[in-house]
Amino acid sequence: MQIIPAKTPGFVKTLFPNFVWNIDTANKQLYLTFDDGPTPEVTDWVLQSLATYNAKATFFCIGNNIEKHPHIFQNIISEGHTIGNHTFNHLKGWKHKTKHYVEDVIKTDELIKSQTQNFTNLFRPPYGKFKNNQSKKLLELGYRIILWDVLSYDWDKSVSEETCFKNVTSAAKEGSIIVFHDSIKASRNLKYTLPKVLEYYSTKGYTFKTL
Repeated sequence: MQIIPAKTPGFVKTLFPNFVWNIDTANKQLYLTFDDGPTPEVTDWVLQSLATYNAKATFFCIGNNIEKHPHIFQNIISEGHTIGNHTFNHLKGWKHKTKHYVEDVIKTDELIKSQTQNFTNLFRPPYGKFKNNQSKKLLELGYRIILWDVLSYDWDKSVSEETCFKNVTSAAKEGSIIVFHDSIKASRNLKYTLPKVLEYYSTKGYTFKTL
């Protein structure tokens, strides 16, 4: 059930100006993002789909999944995509103390660095929920907090494949950051919607960029 609108309202963005909701551009560019991976079978399927359209994306990875599936994580990197941090244990910020939350984020960064030799300053909070103190501390540490302009709702099993596709195509425009999930839970809607989104916007002259 879609409680939050697929298109993020403008007033919400103005309430949180320190977060990145979209990219300011007049060019026909979209920013696909994938949360919760790497996931066996699903992530590699996403990578193949993106490659078909020479599309690049940003993967907000869960540290625990990187640890369990390092070869899939390396596939994301080798295909030229960008990595973001999605905490180590997919924490809902409202349920955790700031110290614990930040430590979980840093643990993921240390793992990413050990795998890539690079630090990523891109961070997306699981569920889009965290406390003001948590976001303030992460900003002080130099993170770019990436939220979204468009939610596909691919993870919601009550949302049909057709609605998932419409959520994207009715809302995405130049500079939109779009949320998908490379997870088992989202795979039904994702496998229907992603190829259609890639085709729909490619025929309109759009390209797909990393953050």
